[in-house]
Amino acid sequence: MKAVIYERYGSADVLTLQDIAKPVPKNDEVLIRIHATSVTPGDWRMRKADPFLARLFNGLFKPKRVKVLGFELAGVIEEVGKDVKSFKPGDAVFAFCGLRFGGYAEYQCLRESAVIALKPTNMTFEQAATVPLGSLTALSFLRRGKIAAGQKVLIYGASGSVGTFAVQLAKHFGTEVTTVCSTSNIDLVKSLGADKTVDYLKEDFTALDVKFDIIFDAVGKTKKAIAQKLLKPNGRYVSVNGQAKPTKQDLTFIKELIEADKLTSVIDRTYSLDDIQNAHRYVEQFRKRGNVSVRVATE
Repeated sequence: MKAVIYERYGSADVLTLQDIAKPVPKNDEVLIRIHATSVTPGDWRMRKADPFLARLFNGLFKPKRVKVLGFELAGVIEEVGKDVKSFKPGDAVFAFCGLRFGGYAEYQCLRESAVIALKPTNMTFEQAATVPLGSLTALSFLRRGKIAAGQKVLIYGASGSVGTFAVQLAKHFGTEVTTVCSTSNIDLVKSLGADKTVDYLKEDFTALDVKFDIIFDAVGKTKKAIAQKLLKPNGRYVSVNGQAKPTKQDLTFIKELIEADKLTSVIDRTYSLDDIQNAHRYVEQFRKRGNVSVRVATE
């Protein structure tokens, strides 16, 4: 099968399309023929070993544990192990691969117990492939902030993958949402439901004369000490610099919101698998709006 491999850390040039062995599912696994995947900051950071701690996970001098990147995917189940009960061949699914990665290939095996669910019926594979990481991260941290109806929520970095999902989820939970983003993204976040916007190019959000129940840094660029003065006495600050632990149930919840037209994925650009280097270069510029999808197979 075709897969994008990297044998050393470095720039996008280290990514090469090669032929490797097609995986065989174990008794508790499903084999997915991948139609689409995405490029996330986690992918290019693992490729560059940035931060350095990535080397402790994947090999000090060169990649060993993970050589095929891709945090998330969407595709069709081609084969199931003999112990698999909840999926069957032909099922269209989407999944969060986590630190197993593997989305940059024509096939991937995942355990039945992994964060995998039937694909939303109202999304293409390319749309669905960009949903798991961003939406599950946003959901996890909003819940950590104890989100509840009637609250005031500020989302810093609202135009990225996590941010665009966070705006929609916060509105679903019945909150008043204030977003912080650049001038060019104000219309986007408003279209997703933002009640108020702050253009960080023209205004310092920390000077706002309002208190929030939750401040969510969706890009990991603020500090709690800076945001603290905008929090209510029992308010909570949460940041993507923490660790999210999504579950299969969470992805099913996201699927239901999508099918109810309460959640969508913003896709900035779509690339083909053989153009993965340029996809990485673009995402690494920190300029993407929402998500970048990668077409692996034709639907």
